[in-house]
Order: sequence, then structure tokens, then C-alpha cells
Amino acid sequence: MTQPSTNAIVRARDWMFRDRGTGAITVAQWPNPPLWLFLGLTLAAWLARSAEPIASWLGIAADLALGWWAIDELVRGVNPWRRLLGLATLIGLAALVTLRSGG
Repeated sequence: MTQPSTNAIVRARDWMFRDRGTGAITVAQWPNPPLWLFLGLTLAAWLARSAEPIASWLGIAADLALGWWAIDELVRGVNPWRRLLGLATLIGLAALVTLRSGG
């Protein structure tokens, strides 16, 4: 068996993680508005956990904000890694919502 050349590994890494706009390696970024919204709504739902139905509505809003972020990453992600992250989040969110609804 032959070892893949270092050059091929570097090309694969660059393809997966390099920002197409800036050329920088991008694995994670500062949260953008949908993620800040998700984090804030999740915290609010947790703080309001004893006040139904407010906590449920906040949880639904948090799920929507996370879905917004995931779709945005899937469509406009700066590299394939970010797009895969959006896709994985959408799949996980869909599974979570399905499990919560009893389906």
C-alpha cells in the first residue's frame, strides 16, 4: 500500500476547510444573529422552564432560530465543512423535533 502524498492531504484539507472568499482556514466562526438568537432563546426557555406554555414557545422559537442558522450554513457556508455542519445540524434538529413530537 502506498501512503497518500503530503501534497494530496494538504489539497484535501484546503478544499474542505479553506474559506472560498478570504482563503483562510475556517473551522468555526463567531456566532451570527441566528445563533445568538438560538442561544438567548434556549437560555430564556431554560429559565422559564416552570412557566408553561412560555417555556414551550421559547423552545420552539429556539429550534426555529437554529434551523435558520443551519439552512444559512448549508446554502451560504464558506467551505464544505461549514455546509456539512449545517446539514448535520438540520438532520439532528429534524430528529429531535420528531422524537419530541412522539413520531
